[in-house]
Amino acid sequence: MQDSQSAGAKAQATRRGLFLGAAAAGAAATAATVLPGVAPTPAAASASRKSLPARGGGYSLSEHVKRYYRSASA
Repeated sequence: MQDSQSAGAKAQATRRGLFLGAAAAGAAATAATVLPGVAPTPAAASASRKSLPARGGGYSLSEHVKRYYRSASA
């Protein structure tokens, strides 16, 4: 009987920690947007400076993609 109660208490504590973490992340995001004098972190600043590829980049119809499409349509 005690094992099932302790397992339920652990699950409750895990959920509680998840919601507390989500609330803390939301509060931090809100504070970051509301406070005008706060400078962005260097990682965020460098991520915003990356330029897009000249011809779109990203997806290309390579041989393994063509092979997948052939196998998926069969």
